[in-house]
Amino acid sequence: MKSSQWMYVFLSVLLLCGAGMADQVTLKNGDRLTGAIVKSDGKNLMIKYYDGSLSVPWDQVDAISSSGPLYLTLKGGQVVNGPVVFADGIEIIRSKEDQDAYQAEIERYRNPKLLDLWTGFIDTGLAAARGNSETTTFNLGFNAARTTTRDKISVYLSSLYASQSTAGKSATTANAIRGGLRYEVNVSDKLFAFGFTDQEHDQFQDLDLRAVFGGGLGLHVIKTNTTLLDLFGGAALNKEFFSTGLNRTSVEALVGEELNHKVSRSTTVQEKLSFYPNISSIGDCRFNFDSTIVTQLSRWLSWQTSLSDRYLTNPVPGKKTNDILLTTGLRVTFDKNKK
Repeated sequence: MKSSQWMYVFLSVLLLCGAGMADQVTLKNGDRLTGAIVKSDGKNLMIKYYDGSLSVPWDQVDAISSSGPLYLTLKGGQVVNGPVVFADGIEIIRSKEDQDAYQAEIERYRNPKLLDLWTGFIDTGLAAARGNSETTTFNLGFNAARTTTRDKISVYLSSLYASQSTAGKSATTANAIRGGLRYEVNVSDKLFAFGFTDQEHDQFQDLDLRAVFGGGLGLHVIKTNTTLLDLFGGAALNKEFFSTGLNRTSVEALVGEELNHKVSRSTTVQEKLSFYPNISSIGDCRFNFDSTIVTQLSRWLSWQTSLSDRYLTNPVPGKKTNDILLTTGLRVTFDKNKK
């Protein structure tokens, strides 16, 4: 037999062996597909060929037969692996490569690196007028969170500065900075414990620094893909330093709620209310209210409008009890969840 004939026989046998070792998918209409089963998320089944891939609706699959082991997540959450000769009761299918990548991602969330898994945004806005009067308003905000399967770290900062000049006289009309750090650890699927510190400066409250340290317990009342509603309570220590020379320390109770709701594909509403009854001075209290509407313009760019209110029943003499910051501008997001 000539060498070319031997080569033809060898290739034919190789192809037949490859076909014999291929996975097979039988559809409900009787069609059969042959290739390599890659994965299924319960909605679609992906089959890979030597020159491409095909996605098949899972509800159209009648049976599957694999030549090698696959990792199967069954109804109820049990994970098994091995060759497959059926389709009933399977929720998710992964090849060995996909299962290894899935396990690596789980481990990444369980034991992330310090700079891993951070998501957040930077807000900025600027308004200026020039002519008979000169005004400048600038706001800057920052928020970042690192969420794992067991805990969450979040930091935030917001500031507003405004000035105006008329007839050669300049004056600052707003100068406030608010920031904080919060740590949460999951006690169960619904219950979490938290600790936090908030820092605040407001020139027009004569407030050099308000430093609050506290903690407590919280409950995920609603936790879906579109809505997260938390209720929380605890206690805090409040230390205030005013430019008038007044310094005071108070023990406070804490109750509040936080809502994050996705109104549509592009619009999200966030709001948080914290109420602090003063235990050291019965009858006094303060509350913090923050609300933001965000409209997504692109994958990393959004437009935001934020309202931040601080109410205090016992300000220094001559100062109002309420201070509100209203800001709007562009939001730039970042995401370290993705590798």
